[in-house]
Amino acid sequence: MIKSKYRDMFTGRPIATSNGCGFIVSSDGLILTNAHVVMRRRNSKVKVRLHDGTVYNGVIEDVDMQGDLATLRINKKDLPVMKLGNSSDIRPGEFVIAIGSPLSLSNTITSGVVSSTNRPSEELGLDRNITYIQTDAAITFGNSGGPLVNLNGEAIGINAMKVTAGISFAIPIDYAKDFLKKAEIRRKNKGKLPDQVETHKRRYMGITMLTISPDIIFELQHKRGYSLDMIKHGVFVWRVITGSPAYRSGIQAGDIITHVNGEPVFAAVNIYKALESSGSLQLTVVRHRDVINVTVDPED
Repeated sequence: MIKSKYRDMFTGRPIATSNGCGFIVSSDGLILTNAHVVMRRRNSKVKVRLHDGTVYNGVIEDVDMQGDLATLRINKKDLPVMKLGNSSDIRPGEFVIAIGSPLSLSNTITSGVVSSTNRPSEELGLDRNITYIQTDAAITFGNSGGPLVNLNGEAIGINAMKVTAGISFAIPIDYAKDFLKKAEIRRKNKGKLPDQVETHKRRYMGITMLTISPDIIFELQHKRGYSLDMIKHGVFVWRVITGSPAYRSGIQAGDIITHVNGEPVFAAVNIYKALESSGSLQLTVVRHRDVINVTVDPED
């Protein structure tokens, strides 16, 4: 859908450019995807290639960076629509299929089962007030934004991220339905939600974090080949959104943030608490074996 550059979550090395995915939710050309796939503001343009190979210019209509969801529209009518299911109905052990375009391979599917239907965002270091669907269906680079489908052919989630082999996460479709409803209200009200449904604004830094745990330390040591005994607490940065305040300040995927404004970071909630205050954030970061100081100016 759109070309973008990422870094490997463990090594910090650049990963090859690839495409993200989305799926049609309205026959008049409305497409649902992840916000980190488009990485643009409203009214920006992207290239959209449909499954038959035809290419259209798409316009981004709505972006929710906190929920990692976005909509865009192409000028095409009478399109086939993905049926939306109910994520509240799924159960652990249910078979699912992740549809996407990993590594630029079009129309690719992977299968697996639902490992958990109720993985709190706090366990993933995310401040989104939603619970994720955990699956062992491979959601690789390029699958993001595609549908997680049940055996009835219904989208019950939006492929979001892979943490490690066998552990991937999808945003529940019920949460996306709420986002689509608010997006439609905003469109009818010319860009603004009514006060009773306006979303709460938070300062935006542009990283996805995992709270450091013994399992993460073990995995990092295995990948990097050296000890991380000096790390007693912190959050692991596994994605930096291109163009975000964190990206501009030099934060990299693979960094470990141990302190914010001189205070120790024990969990992702410490970062979110700091984002509630005004002013710059002074971060202490462990990058490989070096300790560096980084200043980030979050956006409102």
